[in-house]
Amino acid sequence: MSNQGEKKGVSAIDFFCIGFGAIVGVGWAVAINGWMTNCGGPVPAGIGYLLCLIIMVPVALCYCELVPMMPVAGGGMAFAFKAFNEKVALISGWAAFGAFVAIIPWEAIQITDVLGYLFPQLIAGDPLYVVRGSGIYLTHIIIGVICSLAIFAINMRGLASAALLQKVLCIFLIGCAIVGAIAALIGGNPDNLKPIYDVSNPAIYGPEAEGLKEVSHSSFFGGCFAIVSQAAFFLAGFETIPQGVEEAGGDLKGVGKTVVLSVSMACIFYAVLLFCFGYGWKWQEFAGMARPAASTMFTFLYPGTAGTVLFWVLTIGAIAGLFTTWNGFFTASANLLMAMARGRLIPKIFAKQNANGVAVNGQIVCLVLSLCGPFLGANLIDSITCFSAAAFMLSWTLTAWSLVMLRKNHPEMERPYKIPGGMAMGLFAAILMTVVLICAFIPASPFFVGKLSVQMFVIWIIIGIVFFLVSGGQRKGLSETELEEGVFGEHKA
Repeated sequence: MSNQGEKKGVSAIDFFCIGFGAIVGVGWAVAINGWMTNCGGPVPAGIGYLLCLIIMVPVALCYCELVPMMPVAGGGMAFAFKAFNEKVALISGWAAFGAFVAIIPWEAIQITDVLGYLFPQLIAGDPLYVVRGSGIYLTHIIIGVICSLAIFAINMRGLASAALLQKVLCIFLIGCAIVGAIAALIGGNPDNLKPIYDVSNPAIYGPEAEGLKEVSHSSFFGGCFAIVSQAAFFLAGFETIPQGVEEAGGDLKGVGKTVVLSVSMACIFYAVLLFCFGYGWKWQEFAGMARPAASTMFTFLYPGTAGTVLFWVLTIGAIAGLFTTWNGFFTASANLLMAMARGRLIPKIFAKQNANGVAVNGQIVCLVLSLCGPFLGANLIDSITCFSAAAFMLSWTLTAWSLVMLRKNHPEMERPYKIPGGMAMGLFAAILMTVVLICAFIPASPFFVGKLSVQMFVIWIIIGIVFFLVSGGQRKGLSETELEEGVFGEHKA
């Protein structure tokens, strides 16, 4: 396994860039002012992301132990297969796949949306048609299609090529963000962080506000926890690491640790940028700035050439982040679809691989979904985001319970890495995620993902069940051992 990893040139650092780059996309540049207003200021929002470490690190630790145990493309699906049965494996895998593939057209929409803000001439004239109030322009479609084809071509060459692109973009993304954070601190003022907590400004909250911000909290503490409802989406991405480890190999213990590292660094990254950008400009004015807000702020903070340069540095960094997420989830989605098909949880046609181990049909499915994005428009982003968040929550919950069950029922399995706290940590992660998952579907909960997203989620699970039933004949033709070999391959657990 290790030799294979060396041959393909994918190291633990590459895996960190895959995971971190998939997590930290374009959101920090286009949504950071929204985080501030949703939480009542940059301070509660920043603290909120640090509190997310309490939720996310235990879940990531579960992956940290499970990935070296079962280094296969199925990730959470394979863990659930071993811990429970094929039905639970289907729910875990299909939920994760839905969460993954929802992000692919999301990125295709976002790239055209961001470029439309940067170059208004791209949306000059009348749109071809309108989707939920969002105009669709020919230039948007062309840009989205070209970018989708480029990502597809790179991923068809295998994980090593995708990882190289991810490493370059990830380093550039971090560099641009550091430049922005330092510039904000140099030109800013601590008074800009005040009021530390406020949800009463009628220009931001209430009927007078354009694009009404509704909040479910009235205290600083409540503002800190408000970010949790969005964290499932903006901290998702570490699951892309287990989806690539089978193809690339490497130091399994080290690769497992990169899961926790990527999640921890993403939480800290978001928190630091919230504090720095809030320090750089009065946050309640920052709330109303044109997108991408993080870049636009510097044109006010540093009028003239310096501000223009910083604007483009941050914007290009944001676009690099967009491609790191797009690239990371493209590969992960294809590999997960392939893994489910190998175990006959869905039709085996999706199990096809080429000579380089690339999931060919899975890549084609991802390409088709990515090509749909530019035709849908930006006003579908929120619905896609919330659906993806709900699907991630279900997948993480089942993975945490898989660790608990495997420790209980299969203590003999080799564990190259054991999480601190052992069974207690696994139970903590499982119970915590179960509570968060339930709250996501309760309308009165501050974590509620929304009625439309719940409907999308239910429809998606039904589609997965239909695929499972359709492939039932293929499963009947295989013994339990053959099905297990399909899920785990040469790494049969």
